[in-house]
Amino acid sequence: MPEKVVIGNAELWHGDCREILPTLPDFDLMLTDPPYGINRAGQQETFTKKRKHKRKHYEDLRWDEDTPPNWLFGLMIEKSSEQMIWGGNYFTYAIPPSMGWLYWDKGQDGLSMSDGELCFTSRQAALRAFRLNRGEIAKDGAEHPTQKPVRLMEWCMTFTPEAITVCDPFMGSGTTGVACANMGKSFVGIERERKYFDIACQRISAAQAQLRLFA
Repeated sequence: MPEKVVIGNAELWHGDCREILPTLPDFDLMLTDPPYGINRAGQQETFTKKRKHKRKHYEDLRWDEDTPPNWLFGLMIEKSSEQMIWGGNYFTYAIPPSMGWLYWDKGQDGLSMSDGELCFTSRQAALRAFRLNRGEIAKDGAEHPTQKPVRLMEWCMTFTPEAITVCDPFMGSGTTGVACANMGKSFVGIERERKYFDIACQRISAAQAQLRLFA
């Protein structure tokens, strides 16, 4: 049975987005980072010997074995005015052609992992890039193996300033919700794994409390 938690202007759902998303209203922006189907769920962070960094092991909850079905991408598009979908290069079977892709340059010269990541958007505009060292995730508190930096998600939303309501049906540890709290946007997030749902609730609650403190 899905569970709903309301934190300020954020509505967080614990459950499967395939069941919950069809019941929700439409949104201005669908900003999300679905599973890529590359079995990343339990992998460790790895670095070259040139950079000292403590390895972090994530519990393998097996959420990254498959990509979402075609119809779910269709539903995300149907339920939002604009879409931004990280890992869009993994989902070309389900998303339409677009000009306005975003690129995260991870600024990680010398590491064995990919130099960056791609985000599909529905914007018919020029491709844009953002250089931000992936070490920024550690500053945010690395809670999830595919966690995005808060500043990256905030940067995404600068391209849709008119968007007031934002949905992330693959919420993970709640980074999109934290970015929405920082930018004064209403947020609806869905997460299937209880561990990450609880972390998302804590992070979003802390972000909203921080804003109230300095309001």
